[in-house]
This record gives sequence, structure tokens and C-alpha cells, in this order.
Amino acid sequence: MVARTRFDADPCPVARSVNAIGDWWSLLIVRDAFDGSRRFGEFHRSLGIAKNILTARLRALEEAGVLRGAPAADGGSRREYLLTDKGRALFPVIVALRQWGEEQCFTTGEEHSRLLDRRTGRPLRSLQIQSADGRQVGPDDTVVEKVRQTESA
Repeated sequence: MVARTRFDADPCPVARSVNAIGDWWSLLIVRDAFDGSRRFGEFHRSLGIAKNILTARLRALEEAGVLRGAPAADGGSRREYLLTDKGRALFPVIVALRQWGEEQCFTTGEEHSRLLDRRTGRPLRSLQIQSADGRQVGPDDTVVEKVRQTESA
């Protein structure tokens, strides 16, 4: 088996994010947690993932501080997996992936799930990236300031 490349010390925020939640199973587990899944069996039924892979992904999400394992609220012997503040902060990422998927991965008129505002029952407005002064910006309007790499002695 090929060892997975780690990005724990990479100066790029995207690389570190991918390191924490970058495989599809982890993102789908987080999606399901936002949708109300809490127990191993709920994630397993929803995803159809092998139990050993699900166990590994849940453990990795706990280690990354995205989920927190806790005794089940009903007092049973089972555990529940709850989003931490760090996990809840992934909400805009999940919404961005959902909205991109709605726009790019479905044909016109093809049925798909929708994310609705609980209060109004209406779909959310598309996410927009804005500069500090409120202007909408796109890829051509931004530049990445690289961190200068220092040589190790």
C-alpha cells in the first residue's frame, strides 16, 4: 500500500484543509452530520461505506477535531458523533460544493436534493466571494501571497 502524503506542516491553507477532510468519504460524513446523522449505523446506511473504512474516517475526523464522539444521548452503549465548532465551520464549504454540483453536475430539469432555508422554505442564494470592501471577486481578481520558504540548516 502506498503511504498517503501528509500536509500537516504545509504553508498552504488548501493543502492543510485537504489533509484534514480531503477524501470524499470524510466530506460525505460531514455532509450527513449536517443533515442530522449522529450514529455509526446512520452513516453506514446513508453512505453504504465498508464498516472498516467508516471507522477509520470517523476516527480521523475526531483526531482532526471535526467530530466529537460522545455517549449516545439516550443513555445506550452506542456512541454519537457530533460536529465540533471546527466541524460546523465547514458549513460554507459543504454549501459551496453543493451549489457547484447543482450548477455543474446535473442536466437541466434533472432532479436533485436541495438545501432550503428552514425559516422560509426557499433555496439559498448562491455563495459569492467578496473583497474586504464588499466587491464581488473571482479568480482573476485575486492573487496568492506565498510564504517564503526558509532553508533548513
